[in-house]
Amino acid sequence: MRVLLLGGTGEARQLAARLDGQPGIELISSLAGRTGRPAWPAGRIRVGGFGGPGELAAWLAAERIDVVVDATHPFAAAITAAAVSATAQHGVPLLVLRRPGWTAGPGDDWRRVPSLAAAAAQLPGQRVLLTVGRTGLGAFAGDRGRWFLIRSVQAPEPPLPRRAQLIQARGPFAVADELTLMRGHAIDVVVTKDSGGELTAAKLAAARELGLPVVMVDRPAVPDAASVATVGEAVAWLEHR
Repeated sequence: MRVLLLGGTGEARQLAARLDGQPGIELISSLAGRTGRPAWPAGRIRVGGFGGPGELAAWLAAERIDVVVDATHPFAAAITAAAVSATAQHGVPLLVLRRPGWTAGPGDDWRRVPSLAAAAAQLPGQRVLLTVGRTGLGAFAGDRGRWFLIRSVQAPEPPLPRRAQLIQARGPFAVADELTLMRGHAIDVVVTKDSGGELTAAKLAAARELGLPVVMVDRPAVPDAASVATVGEAVAWLEHR
């Protein structure tokens, strides 16, 4: 069985490690190639975009792909939409692997919003820790009054807020370090996407301890396809097929 694994996440790397070398499975992991120094998964790797649903469908046919697993970031809506369309065109099964989103607990002050634009319109503070990735920051570019501490793995794409400082860093982050960061920069609100997972969850614990509000951007809906939440479930689904 030839499996295309759309990756770029920790779950994708874990799944590739589980599948690589398994009898009866030939695995190809695909990375977008947008992140410098990526953590390479096990097995055969393909880097770069496909160009759209039609091109992806043609690639699936040319490579004789039997199954596609979409284990991309929860906010990678474009490639997920392309995978849904291409697998329908090519007539191959699609499995979506999405880690669960974060859930507010006692002491959390979360304000859920549907988009980055909505987050920019509802900021309840003046000094903002902005951890939404390197794209989409233009939603905050028109804000002339607030100060933003932008953290991303790579340098963000313009336009950016006029009053901003950039920190380039890759998780995991520790709660103690997040507390030091927020206190040192007098942060009074955190803005993030509901990515889920433990890699960057420490900022939420730090915000809770400091009593800071968190503006949480909801993730896109999971497409109408088979869906699992863990690597183990994805392995079981593939073994069943």
